Amino acid sequence: MIFDIWIIMRILIVEVNWLGDVLFSTPAIKALRKKFPDSFIACLIVPRVGEILEGSPYINELIINDEKGLHSGFWGKLRLAKELRKKKFDLAILFHRSSTRALIAYLAGIPRRVGYATWKRRFLLTDCLPMPKKDSTHRVDYYLDIVKALGCDSEDRLYEFFTTEEDVRFARDFLAAEGIARSDFIVCLNPGGNWPPKRWPKENFAGLADKLIGSEQAKVVFCGSQNDRELIADIVSQMSRQPEGSSLPSDRQSHQPIIAAGRTNLKQLAGIFKRADLVISGDSGPLHIAASLGRDIIGLFGPTSVRVSGPLGRGKIKIMQKDSDCRIPCYDKDCRDNLCMQKITPEDVFSEIKDFLAVKKNLSF
Repeated sequence: MIFDIWIIMRILIVEVNWLGDVLFSTPAIKALRKKFPDSFIACLIVPRVGEILEGSPYINELIINDEKGLHSGFWGKLRLAKELRKKKFDLAILFHRSSTRALIAYLAGIPRRVGYATWKRRFLLTDCLPMPKKDSTHRVDYYLDIVKALGCDSEDRLYEFFTTEEDVRFARDFLAAEGIARSDFIVCLNPGGNWPPKRWPKENFAGLADKLIGSEQAKVVFCGSQNDRELIADIVSQMSRQPEGSSLPSDRQSHQPIIAAGRTNLKQLAGIFKRADLVISGDSGPLHIAASLGRDIIGLFGPTSVRVSGPLGRGKIKIMQKDSDCRIPCYDKDCRDNLCMQKITPEDVFSEIKDFLAVKKNLSF
C-alpha cells in the first residue's frame, strides 16, 4: 500500500463503540500522528466513549456520531455523510468493521478508505487488509496493523488515557470527604461488566472486600457507572457489618466501603485510580483505564481471551483465569453458569494481593 504523505492533509478515523477497544486504538492514533505530524486528524465516535479520547494531543477534532439521535436511521446516516463531506477528508481509516460506516465514508466522498476487508464491505474500501484469524491478535495490534499499512511505526503498544489537574483535584477532594488519607492503602474494586458472564460473582467481591478491610485495613472503593449501583448495593449487603471478633461501633463504621459508582465520570474515575494502590476488575473498560495510567492491577478473566484483550501497562499486572470444563474463551454472552469466573475464589485473589504487598514492602527498603 503506497501513499503520498504530502497530499494526506485531512484524516478521519472511524472509531469503535466500546470503552476498552477505543483505548486499545490509542497507540495506533499516536503512531498516525507521528507519521502525519502536520495533518488534521479527526475521530468519528459515539457519545458514550467520547471521554476516552478527550484531551488527546494527537487529535484535532472529535466528531460525534449520534447514532441514537440525530444520525439514527437511514436519513440520519445520510445526514452524517453530508456533514463529513463538507469537511473534505483525504483519508478514512476504519477501525470499526461496520459495513454501514464504510458506506458513510464512501458517501462522504473520502477518496482513500482503509480497513479490514469483510465480504459485505470490501467494495466500499479502496485499500483492504485481510482479517486476522480469530483470537490470534491483541486488539492493540489489530488497530496498529491498520496504520502500519500506511507506513506508521507500530512499536509502542501502550495505550493512553489523558486526565487534567481538575480531575486529580476532584479525586483528592472526593477521597478526603470520604475520610481517606494519603497514607491509606486504597483498593478500587470494579464489579461491573458490559455482559454478565464477564462479572465475578457478587458474593466473591463481598468476601474479598471483607478480607481487605478486616486483614489489611484497606480503604475499599467500589467503582463503576450509575448502572452498577444496584449491583454494588447487593454486594455491600452481603459484606460483614464489622470486622470479625469485634463489636465496637467505631469498627463497624470503619468496615464500610466507599461507593464511587455513579458519582464520577471516566476522567474523575481515572483521578481516583491515580490515588489507588491496586485496582481489581474483570475484563472491562475501567480495568484498561487503570492499566493505561500505570496502576497495579489484578484482572479477573473468564469467557474472554487474555491474548486478545489482556491489559497492557507500566504497572504490575496479574491476570487470573482458571481452567474449567468449558471452552475458554467462549464469548458466550448468554452463559448462565459462569463457572470460569466462579472458580476464581476470594482466597485466590487475596493471596495475589498479599504477594503485591510483599513486593511493595521489599521495594520500600
